[in-house]
Amino acid sequence: MRFASAVVFLSSLVAGESLKKLNTGLTILVNNDLLGPNSPNADTSVILTDSPLSQADFEQVCSSLGEQPYSPNKSTNTKALQPLLNYIKHEDHATPSTQFWISQQKAINTSGHITSPKPKKTTLQGLCTNTSPFSTPSFSDTSSKNQISLQVNNQTLTGFRDRLSFRFLGLRYAPQPQRFTYSTLFQGNGEQASALNYGSQCAQGTDTGSEDCLFLNVWTPYLPNPVSNKKKSLRPVAFWIHGGAFTGGTANDATFDGGNMASRGDIVVVAINYRLSTLGFLALKDGITNGNYGLADQIIALDWVKQNIASLGGDPDRVTIFGQSAGAASVRALIASPKAKNKFSGAILLSNLGGLGYGTTYSKYYTIDEQFSVAASQILSATNCTDVDCLRSVPAHTLTQLGGARYLVVDGTYLTSSSLPTSSGPPLNMNLMMGITRDDGAPFISFPTAPNISQIEYLASQGFSSPPIPLDLYPVTPSNNRSLSLFTSSAKLATDAIFRCVDQATAYSLLENNRVKEIYYYEFDRTYQTGGWPGLDVCEPPRSEKFPKGDLTKEYLNCHSGELYYVFGTLTRQGLTDRDGHDISFGGYILDSFLGFIRTGNPDLLGKNNNEWVKVRGYEKSLELAGKKKWESSKKGKLGVRIFDWPESKMTGFRSLKECDKLGLGLESYYG
Repeated sequence: MRFASAVVFLSSLVAGESLKKLNTGLTILVNNDLLGPNSPNADTSVILTDSPLSQADFEQVCSSLGEQPYSPNKSTNTKALQPLLNYIKHEDHATPSTQFWISQQKAINTSGHITSPKPKKTTLQGLCTNTSPFSTPSFSDTSSKNQISLQVNNQTLTGFRDRLSFRFLGLRYAPQPQRFTYSTLFQGNGEQASALNYGSQCAQGTDTGSEDCLFLNVWTPYLPNPVSNKKKSLRPVAFWIHGGAFTGGTANDATFDGGNMASRGDIVVVAINYRLSTLGFLALKDGITNGNYGLADQIIALDWVKQNIASLGGDPDRVTIFGQSAGAASVRALIASPKAKNKFSGAILLSNLGGLGYGTTYSKYYTIDEQFSVAASQILSATNCTDVDCLRSVPAHTLTQLGGARYLVVDGTYLTSSSLPTSSGPPLNMNLMMGITRDDGAPFISFPTAPNISQIEYLASQGFSSPPIPLDLYPVTPSNNRSLSLFTSSAKLATDAIFRCVDQATAYSLLENNRVKEIYYYEFDRTYQTGGWPGLDVCEPPRSEKFPKGDLTKEYLNCHSGELYYVFGTLTRQGLTDRDGHDISFGGYILDSFLGFIRTGNPDLLGKNNNEWVKVRGYEKSLELAGKKKWESSKKGKLGVRIFDWPESKMTGFRSLKECDKLGLGLESYYG
């Protein structure tokens, strides 16, 4: 059975015994249109009990959850329930005659037909209501009614559910390590632990976070029963690594809330913290302090997932790692790391940096000597230290404010090569997807302030003086606002130099050298800029009295991080406005494409498996936005890019090939 087995027991009951008495699995099903409480189907959320139970036992399960048997007493309720029944049939291979207990001792089959079985002689799966409210960045109902406890990693963990998923937050995956040592896998000792709130973010910036921060968060639609756990019931896992230049960020960021992703995709989402800045990456020339502590944390978190995620409904053999910016650099490093081998089956790199200027060290790694020269020696000098023992006594936030040691290094254990090897080595045997936003590099240059500065002087001030820049390929369009024209032209250069060229060359080299058979490559030509950073008006559509939310028919820059609300489906949850009436549906298409890749290794919604799945789920709008042209993967000798845009996405060839060649970053330039 696709929805077979899940163990769930309540914190108000005795652990272990009640687990055996309940003896059913729980799956939250909802018609998730990403509109949250504003959805016309917001009230149609059910909990599927997936073990056959008598009618009395089914009612007891619902009661124990603080719920009631689902009651489709209105035709609208039955109509809203039908897509969920269709999905159960699609995933569970149920027949039209398969029945589920509902209210009033009645049962409903997958066609919506209601019958009256004999309650004492019949055992069926059942549908309980799910009245838990939607959570928001500022509100979660963690009251006892919504709490759920289960055994994970030799602990009794108490999480909670909302309208969309079961949420287990702040799970420890590693004990706090001694500073500048590698983390180890956390093993529980039978204790009870709360998973109702986020754990501390890692120490960073000015007096924020803690050194005791190695926690992860899990969102899952499904909780399996270890008494009768069947591997085929386990869901794919998406393992998120946040960005932030290796100096900031957290898995607790509301932008990355995994509830919509877990619910809409029927997958398990994991988001992790890892050590940052000097505390996460310092390397010294002492033969002991070899750096890459933050990268090692990520690998330990993968070990935790491998060992424990099945208890939370996830398949440890179907783990897709994905990350954005420094998170994408982490994904790249994990693909390269011998210590991460065989710990994931797919990878998505969102806006990986490399190439020239600021981006170089995210894809090409320093030696320990180089990192010492660039960063560590200054940190020792600033703290009046000469060795690591002295640095261990320096306050954590003093070190994080000395944030220069953010670099991945070739330490000989976690990274053994100066870049991701693409020209040698066996096939990677993994699914791979990668891409950027069209103007990803814009926030990495400063808006020109000197009114008469020349293009050459301005580019030099932004770190682009060598190699010689082909100015003819980045012309400054004459306009009444020369500063804006200069910035726009330079943003294209920065995107090519820091993102597009190195990523396209990486893809080309991996394919040409047969390290992967195919890569799904994309660019976003429509974005929704995240709040706070970079704070550039040019990264948002121009506003006017007629278009107070921004006129998306006008030109604007598609900047770094502008895809994240779409990928996680968190626009409504963040309380953000739909600017032109298409942001929510476009976000649904993007999310479904990423979910398609996580579920099947193929993001094309027009392909048979994804197409059927999206139709069954009732996400037809995503099919409309997918257009008529399939998302073709890039293969050896055939390169293509999926352009994400509204009203229709399309396929084209790799972009800026001439510009990349002139920058010394052509397809055959990759150094791996």
